[in-house]
Amino acid sequence: MIEKILMVKNRAGIHARPAALIAQTANKFASEIMIRKEDMEVNAKSIMGVITMGALYNTTLTLIADGADEKQAVQTIFALFESKFDED
Repeated sequence: MIEKILMVKNRAGIHARPAALIAQTANKFASEIMIRKEDMEVNAKSIMGVITMGALYNTTLTLIADGADEKQAVQTIFALFESKFDED
């Protein structure tokens, strides 16, 4: 299991488009992938789950991956956050 801290860097936060990108990317991996915000933990493979977190600009999240391709999954999703979902 791998955990990595993420920061929401795009000004609009995690709305429908970034949530879809996260879920589409997460679904490419066999590992179980979760995102935690404070006491809430959602399945990163679920667009609705990701949206319901209500992650705004500068929100800190924890990405958790567990499985055979966990390292690649974390690196790929982390890169999405670092690129600001190509919004800024």
